[in-house]
Amino acid sequence: MSSEATAAVPQDGILGHPRGLFTLSTTEMWERFSYYGMRALLVLFMVEAVENGGLGYSDQTATAIYGLYTAAVYAIALPGGWIADRLIGGQRAVWYGGIIIMSGHFILAIPSVWAFFTGLAFVAIGTGLLKPNISAIVGEFYPPGDHRRDGGFTIFYMGINVGAALGPLVCGFLAQENWHYGFAAAGFGMLFGLVQFKLTEDQLGEAGRLPPARRDNDVAFERKAWGLIVASLLALTFVMIAALNGALTIDAVALAQVSTYIIAGLGALYFVYLFVFGRLSADERDRVIVLIVLFIACAVFWSGFEQAGSSLNLFADRYTIREFGDFTIPATWFQSLNPVFIIVLAPFYSMIWIALARRNLDPSSPLKFAIGLVILGLGFAIMIGAATLVAEGQQVLPTWLFFTYLLHTMGELALSPVGLSAVTKLSPRRYVGQLMGVWWLATSLGNILAGLLAGEFRADAVEEMPGLYTQIVITTVGAGILLALVSKPLKRLTRGVQ
Repeated sequence: MSSEATAAVPQDGILGHPRGLFTLSTTEMWERFSYYGMRALLVLFMVEAVENGGLGYSDQTATAIYGLYTAAVYAIALPGGWIADRLIGGQRAVWYGGIIIMSGHFILAIPSVWAFFTGLAFVAIGTGLLKPNISAIVGEFYPPGDHRRDGGFTIFYMGINVGAALGPLVCGFLAQENWHYGFAAAGFGMLFGLVQFKLTEDQLGEAGRLPPARRDNDVAFERKAWGLIVASLLALTFVMIAALNGALTIDAVALAQVSTYIIAGLGALYFVYLFVFGRLSADERDRVIVLIVLFIACAVFWSGFEQAGSSLNLFADRYTIREFGDFTIPATWFQSLNPVFIIVLAPFYSMIWIALARRNLDPSSPLKFAIGLVILGLGFAIMIGAATLVAEGQQVLPTWLFFTYLLHTMGELALSPVGLSAVTKLSPRRYVGQLMGVWWLATSLGNILAGLLAGEFRADAVEEMPGLYTQIVITTVGAGILLALVSKPLKRLTRGVQ
């Protein structure tokens, strides 16, 4: 970011940070309120009987749809970032993305099947447009070397998790009366975010106002780009209309399985392209090898972690004791544990890494990933005990899920922020943007795998649950141990990178 652009951002804000940081933090808080509020309801609504206001889908179908939806959110972040960079700029991407998200939630509040799938598509598209670009604008507030940058992103991160904690509480509470009240509440959350964004957008200055990679006076390029965007949206609309009218039959589980291969194949093809045509130096090749390993580990991690909104959400609803006196805890409220734990634990993780670094004991990125995978697996080890009790016909206390989510959050904090940092450090400079996109593709792959895996936890086969959790433990802990064993040679491949 140039010094002129930085100067064009109002700097006299609260706590020494630019005023625009609080505009974006609040916008992101409300966006995460809406996203996680709706996410907490999604699978529960789909498996609820039709006579109770749900869709009456099987567990396999509901969790496959959930996986496809969450995977789409991350996959659409790739074109979403490109649209902002090339065509409209970050500020307009955030504004229009928020409008699309809000519209999607309000459409979800309409009690019909067509509204449900239309609303999901709107929310996925809007989130893919808003989420990558709002973070990019925050980055533009600080020039290179600005010591406030980490603190600014910490404030922004706290806004994310405050919204993620409140969303399931509010939307879940209202959904007890009527599912669509919960969906509508998510829409109002995004509406509040849009209102405060528009009222305070002058605090953003020039950050994200113009597309940084726009081709000057290239009308032909813009016409082709918009034509491709419109054609893609029309094709999606045509497919959805055909499916909802019964002219096209879509098996959600089969589609999720095919999508898994497509996403994995795209990631593999990109890395092959990079090695063959990327003109990488020897050091760059070594670092990209490390990124490939981390890509795989990332997908494995999220395939387990994203059980939160699917199989673990169903576990809370069906097998957990939630009645305390005259009050019944909504199953959706357990979804707030993760963001609350993040708010509490994130500062401690930051202090631990800094303290270890001062003693030259800071673990390498692959070793931190290994730690994250092992801790995730330990969280599922707790669920083996809970599932064993359920298989015996008992209901279990909420403490089982409490400690599972605590360990999962500890694993997330060891892996997720480290992964984003590793991509920026290890990627060849000319490919940073593309490899960040591939990183989101790994997250997308993990999410769709999570949906397929969650479908194995069937209500009519509770006796299989302990074995399924054991398989997850073996996979995640095994992957973590394997990664730990190769972390030293992988660290040598990152020579010269701090």
